[in-house]
Amino acid sequence: MTRRYAPTLICAAATALVAAALPAHANGELTVYTTREPGLIQPLLSAFSAQTQIKVNTVFVKDGLLERVKAEGARSPADVLMTVDIGNLMDLVDGGVTQPVKSAALESAIPANLRGADGQWFSLSMRARVLYADKSSKLTTFRYEDLALPQYKGKVCIRAGQHPYNTALIAAMIAHDGEAQTEQWLRGVKANLARKATGGDRDVARDILGGICDIGIANSYYVGQMKASKPGTDARKWGDAINVIKPTFANSKSGGTHVNISGAAVAKNAPQRANAVRLLEFLVSEPAQVLYAQANYEYPVRKGVALDPIIGESIGVLKVDPLPLTEIAKYRKQASALVDKVGFDQ
Repeated sequence: MTRRYAPTLICAAATALVAAALPAHANGELTVYTTREPGLIQPLLSAFSAQTQIKVNTVFVKDGLLERVKAEGARSPADVLMTVDIGNLMDLVDGGVTQPVKSAALESAIPANLRGADGQWFSLSMRARVLYADKSSKLTTFRYEDLALPQYKGKVCIRAGQHPYNTALIAAMIAHDGEAQTEQWLRGVKANLARKATGGDRDVARDILGGICDIGIANSYYVGQMKASKPGTDARKWGDAINVIKPTFANSKSGGTHVNISGAAVAKNAPQRANAVRLLEFLVSEPAQVLYAQANYEYPVRKGVALDPIIGESIGVLKVDPLPLTEIAKYRKQASALVDKVGFDQ
């Protein structure tokens, strides 16, 4: 055997082994493949099982969800594919491992800009990309474009530009302002960095407390996590050190803050399609949306659902940028290329 053909044969053998090991599917069950930590969604899945008597088998797939489902092919046990970030969700759709769903319950609960027009994917919860600002700051409003203003030179903290959370934001900027203007903005933000673009979102709050920076962009649900931590812990100190502002885009006539999502799709070869649709419909019901808000500090996609008190007090009601997520996803590759072009993460 030549080395040139070895990877192909190994891949084929691995696929055959996966297919041979796939379990039989019972009618009163369904299988969820998820990139989300099981502990975050287990309260929701347990509530679904209690209501419907349908057992949910959860398979945590940290990396390579698309590749795994493709390898399993028609014999895949996956009924629902669940992930975070619109880019990851669109990769599943573009990879051909999802199927369309027509559901009045889903369409009435989820705004049109937060679901696929063809029913291939659905948002289940939202996280806003917000501004963390030093507690002593007088800021009350902010535009994403303001991050590049000269007055913030040496005062901005942010995680890597190639992280999906930031790539999505940059893609939204391209959709709103165009690629040339976004490139100039990205160069301006890089020039304003207080430190290398690295770490996580909570590190932005940590470094604001430490006096390294004054402002930074991060996800909204981390605010809930930090402020809910025990008094005296580092996380609580970070959360107490910041105020949170909901930025908007300068060129958006209707305003609104950029959001990313957690979402799901019905797998193309779902053995229990009806149960899969039933789970998605449950996850956007009012009781489940309350659980999303309380367990994960996320924003519900369903209107009229109460926020977690910490999020309600610290950030408040969210006006979402009406730009369709599919429009943002179109510019992901351009956004990633711009990050490299300007050396943002270097």
